[in-house]
Amino acid sequence: MANRRNGTASPADGLGDALSAAAPHPRTSLPNVAAIVTTVAALYFGREVFLPIAIALLLTFALAPLVSALKKIGIPRIAAVIASVLGAFAALGLFSFIVATQVSELAQNIPVYQTNILTKIRSLKETGVGGGILARLSKVVERVGQEIDRQDPSLPAATPEKPPREPVPVEIVARERPLQVLQNIVGPLISPLGSAGLIIVVVIFMLLEREDLRDRFIRLVGYGDLHRTTEALQDAAKRVGRYLLMQLVVNIVYAVPIAIGLWALGIPNALLWGLLALALRFVPYIGPIIGMLLPLFLALAVAPGWSLVLWTAALFVVMELITGNIIEPWLYGSRTGLSPLAIIVAAIFWTWLWGPLGLILSTPLTVCLVVLGRHVPQFEFLDVLFGNEPVLEPHARLYQRLLAGDPEEATDHAEEMLEEKYLVEFYDKVAIPALLLGEQDRVRGVMGDLQRRQVAASALVLVANLDDSAQEEAGGEEAPPVAAEASDDGDPSGEDETDLPDGTDMSVLCAGGRGELDDAAAAMLAQVLEVQGATVSKAGFADMEPASIRRLELETVDTVVVGFLNRDSVKHARFLVRRLKRAKAALRVGIVFWSEAAAEDKETAGKLARDLNADFVAHGMVDAVLGALSNEPPVALKLVAKRRMRRQRAASKKVTAAAAD
Repeated sequence: MANRRNGTASPADGLGDALSAAAPHPRTSLPNVAAIVTTVAALYFGREVFLPIAIALLLTFALAPLVSALKKIGIPRIAAVIASVLGAFAALGLFSFIVATQVSELAQNIPVYQTNILTKIRSLKETGVGGGILARLSKVVERVGQEIDRQDPSLPAATPEKPPREPVPVEIVARERPLQVLQNIVGPLISPLGSAGLIIVVVIFMLLEREDLRDRFIRLVGYGDLHRTTEALQDAAKRVGRYLLMQLVVNIVYAVPIAIGLWALGIPNALLWGLLALALRFVPYIGPIIGMLLPLFLALAVAPGWSLVLWTAALFVVMELITGNIIEPWLYGSRTGLSPLAIIVAAIFWTWLWGPLGLILSTPLTVCLVVLGRHVPQFEFLDVLFGNEPVLEPHARLYQRLLAGDPEEATDHAEEMLEEKYLVEFYDKVAIPALLLGEQDRVRGVMGDLQRRQVAASALVLVANLDDSAQEEAGGEEAPPVAAEASDDGDPSGEDETDLPDGTDMSVLCAGGRGELDDAAAAMLAQVLEVQGATVSKAGFADMEPASIRRLELETVDTVVVGFLNRDSVKHARFLVRRLKRAKAALRVGIVFWSEAAAEDKETAGKLARDLNADFVAHGMVDAVLGALSNEPPVALKLVAKRRMRRQRAASKKVTAAAAD
């Protein structure tokens, strides 16, 4: 079924999504403070153990697809694992060697650039750029130095006859043995080399025993729900592996033009800055900035003018815009599932926990936590805190805005949904369930009269704000299609397509049943009927009082539809049907008991309609529109038992009198 907005999705698709969205969502339980503190303390004090394991785990996720690809072409498992691991670490070693060589070369050339830096500083001072800021800063530094060098007043002051004694320089020369020199050189390298070797070994064994580790993890934490645990593991591996692979591809695509551009501009060690740009872009947000500042500083030192600095900055800005707005959306088929704020908070947390390596690992580690929270109920709070999925269902979000008295934001939310949905679908699956939440709060006694009136008033403002969308939909050539409950062959699992009927030349009165919230629901139904071309009038619940029903102008009205958000209003509905049909015998009267799941049994609805003496009973917006715009003749008012007995007695008396005559 084609959608009226983009021609790709149908309201039937949205009906299913909205039904799932309207389903009650269990409350998320938060872990206690002791558990959080214990976990964080264990990660902090045990970072020497957990950090290599975390790196090895992420590398396992990244290399697992490569190992699988090598196995598919006939390479044995052990050979595929060893080749993948050695190839990855060889690439890292080559990367580190090139960076170290370039840094050494740069360090030797730094004194050559000192003259250009001093020349630029003098030119800034001579032109007075910044209103003498440089001069003021230099004076402040000079005064601080004088304050530090000021002599203690308790000591005897120096006099011209007795000048202060200059301190005698003392140099301590230590004779180190060759073994100590070797130890000083090799000692700092032992720890990183040992960690790298440990990571290599762990990665190899994780890749070799991947299936066995997966089975043990399932047996440990998810044996009772194999489906959910397996899905969580597959989701984590897919998301993390895809993130690392796509991030590497994006960084390479970003770094190669940077290196070529810097080389063309004449920036020394362009290969170094390209490699650093590739590596630093793994660090979220601040990595690209750091990778840009170092070449900018070198451009400042290399050339005497300012044009090279501007060209270098322009190169980085253009590449960042192209990468962020074109390359990343194209290559990332699916995002990591993290919100932007979660990425920043995760970067701060993991940096505090594990230092610079924690900053680099922050995003993939947090992705693993979000996947864990998405599939394991005990950790659902992680998905709520860091995930990018909406944490409130659409109807709950709308009710929160109505409860806060903010119909403008509720309108913005509704207009976003109306870009892909029809008005009848939005009201049926989002707005009416939002009002049902308000009715539930009223019944529970947690909503006062003032709040109830405020929610109803906000809902009426929302309906008024959507008049433009309603007119646009009414002026469209295509009528809003809906999904029927069953297919033509009687299969309840199928969905048949039908159109809402045309309401031209039909007059309908929509009324609320027992309160202000019912009036808001009636206004929504009235707007949908107007979209279908019907002549619609509205009445409040106060107009349904016994004394007020007689004053209703029903001469030109074909159908009256009365809606109730409270399902325990059957007796009141029966009373209103009887009163309305007495006011006009040829009037069709329908009752709507609003429900989140409008798929009520038609036989049950028909039985309830006969019990109420109503022409139809509906439980959702679509059924209410179909009933209101139906051409079926009105149902005659049934006589109550007492009136029927009176008429029988009167008739029998007439027969007796006639016989006597």
